[in-house]
Amino acid sequence: MSSKPVKQPGPDHPISVTPSREHIVVRVAGSVIADTRASLTLKEANYPAVHYIPRADVDMSLLQRTDHATYCPYKGDCSYYSIPEGDARSVNAVWSYEAPYEAVAQIKDHVAFYPDRVDSINIQP
Repeated sequence: MSSKPVKQPGPDHPISVTPSREHIVVRVAGSVIADTRASLTLKEANYPAVHYIPRADVDMSLLQRTDHATYCPYKGDCSYYSIPEGDARSVNAVWSYEAPYEAVAQIKDHVAFYPDRVDSINIQP
C-alpha cells in the first residue's frame, strides 16, 4: 500500500481561493446545468484560473458520477461526473474535491467544469 504525497502551497506552487460575484451559467444540450453568483476562483501556479461552483447552484440530477478518479498532492482525491445529455463529449466533464486538503478547504461542496466538455460557460460581471 503506497501513501499519497501531500504538498503545501508556497512560493514555488502558489494556490489562492477567492470568492467571485460573477454570474456563471453552464449549459449542455439546451439545459442549464449550473447558475451561480457564488463561485470560488482557484488560481494555482501557472495554470488557468478555475471557477468552482457550489453544488447548491448545480442541477446535480443532470450529472452522473463515474469511476474515474485522480489525485492532486495539493488538493487531494478528485471525483468525476459525466453529463449524459452531452453524450460522449461530456464524459467526466465535471470534477470535485469532496474532502479537499486544508489549504483549499473552501472548495468542498463545489464542482468545476471542463470548458471543452460543455456547450458553454457564460461568465458575466
